[in-house]
Amino acid sequence: MTAPAKARGRPRTKPAELRREELLDAGQRLFVEKGIGATSIDEIATAAQVAKGTFYLYFPSKEALLHAIQERFVSSFLQRLEQAMDRCGPERWRLRLQTWIKTLIEGYLDQVRVHDVIFHEIHQEYDRHSMSNNEVIDQLAALIGEGARAGAWTSEEPRTTAILFFHALHGGVDAAIADSKKVNRAKLIRSITTFIERALAAK
Repeated sequence: MTAPAKARGRPRTKPAELRREELLDAGQRLFVEKGIGATSIDEIATAAQVAKGTFYLYFPSKEALLHAIQERFVSSFLQRLEQAMDRCGPERWRLRLQTWIKTLIEGYLDQVRVHDVIFHEIHQEYDRHSMSNNEVIDQLAALIGEGARAGAWTSEEPRTTAILFFHALHGGVDAAIADSKKVNRAKLIRSITTFIERALAAK
């Protein structure tokens, strides 16, 4: 039996945060499928099942949407890394480092297509500041500094060390992807972990 119109009431509007997430999801999916340049705001709005005007209530431009997608990607990555380390326990520094490296590599490989599109498809002006200042490096620098103070390894300049390790790790994973259709994850993780532990003189 169909409920009376009065009982049914008016259609409920989705919460703003949910609507925003749907626009982010639609934009990311289309950017990966078609490319950022080939994707229009009309297509994003249609994929998210909203009017074009609704898109502009949340994002002033396609570039603003892309920036929000990038921020969400990094935030999710940081949370994944933090949760993985938390499962190791607070004082198990070497295990926390090994877990951080493993989780970063696996997370990158799992989302490499999304990562490449949203961060590298549009060639922006080279920014030295952003190359060495990001939240993932901050997280690694904190881990290295805390472990050094606890005597787990040696590092006189944790932030500089973190910057060097981050770019070495990034380059190592990119090289593995470029050299092989199917990356041997276990071998790659073992190789990079050994390099970092030896550089830190981990105990």
